[in-house]
Amino acid sequence: MSITTRTPRIAIIGAGLGGLILARTLHVHGIDAVVHEGEASRAARTQGGMLDLHRESGQRAMREAGLEDRFHAIARREGQDLRLLDHTGTVLLQQDTPDDAPLDRPEADRADLRNVLLDSLPERTVIWGHTFRYATALPEGGHRIHFADGTSTDCDLLIGADGAHSRVRPLLTDAVPRHIGVNSIECGIPDIDRTHPDLAAMVGRGNYWAIGANQCLAAQRNGDGRVRIYLSFRTPEDWLTTCGIPYAEPARARAALTDLFAGWAPQFTALIQACDDTVVPRPVTTLPVGLTWPGTPGVTLLGDAAHLMPPVGLGANMAMLDATELALALAAAPDDMTAALRSYETAMFERGAAAAQESAGIMEIMISPAGAQGVLEFFQQ
Repeated sequence: MSITTRTPRIAIIGAGLGGLILARTLHVHGIDAVVHEGEASRAARTQGGMLDLHRESGQRAMREAGLEDRFHAIARREGQDLRLLDHTGTVLLQQDTPDDAPLDRPEADRADLRNVLLDSLPERTVIWGHTFRYATALPEGGHRIHFADGTSTDCDLLIGADGAHSRVRPLLTDAVPRHIGVNSIECGIPDIDRTHPDLAAMVGRGNYWAIGANQCLAAQRNGDGRVRIYLSFRTPEDWLTTCGIPYAEPARARAALTDLFAGWAPQFTALIQACDDTVVPRPVTTLPVGLTWPGTPGVTLLGDAAHLMPPVGLGANMAMLDATELALALAAAPDDMTAALRSYETAMFERGAAAAQESAGIMEIMISPAGAQGVLEFFQQ
């Protein structure tokens, strides 16, 4: 008598980079998965700025997913350029990338990267407009997933790739993100080469960081001609709501933000004044470094859902690496999902803790009383 083994039903919550890499790498290994995403479509919102994909993590993920060539087609070597200045406008460090430089940590627009991944998946892999609400364990194993539209579906493996405010995480741990004493506000200048060529030349082709005591202005050139600007401050947790900046009134908000940089070189306030009407407050929160949970049959997490860390360049890379390692673990043990999850989580806990600790250290240097000098010393180590 032959025994038929049923293919496990895999549900991924979240169509961010981690969830899509997981679905794609599983597909490469002949394993089907469904990605449930609350957004209405791939174009429902902007996807954020540039990402520098590291060779050992983000780039490896694209390689394991069979998408290395497509990644190279959208990567920007020049995005690796960096200019570091103090609040007086003095340039302390300038790193320019030759046009023929190797793709060490090239930048790629997050939207472009996401589109490459979406285009690589079979039709209907991603179900849009499917907002996860909660899941209940089934007596025979697995979970029943309940969505905001009143529908539900059953799965054998539920994977939370749903970010900082994960709804899957409570199935495994009661840990929640905590504020770390840093708040940011995002602004931006569209089509900067045409609208403000002088500022475009000043920012350059990559990242432009101006750093003072306990505050920072970071400008980032995007491939679509937009420069995203992040203004960061070491402040109390409630500062974004008590500082009086009228986010819904862009002109007044720009004026208030300019005042916060009084005493800085005028070139920096010129960047703020040139911004469009996008003014987005962003508190910086993290999960506890070294967060773990007891192995739970049929459910796990990856990326920010598992190890939310300060936004200093490691988070997206870790999410993509998590997804790759989880897919490879499942492909290596197709008949023993419990062993695959145990192997994945053991390694993920370790590398996630190391990356979170490193990110916390970098954030402490970036937003500190030492200002730009502390960052310069970091680069000179």
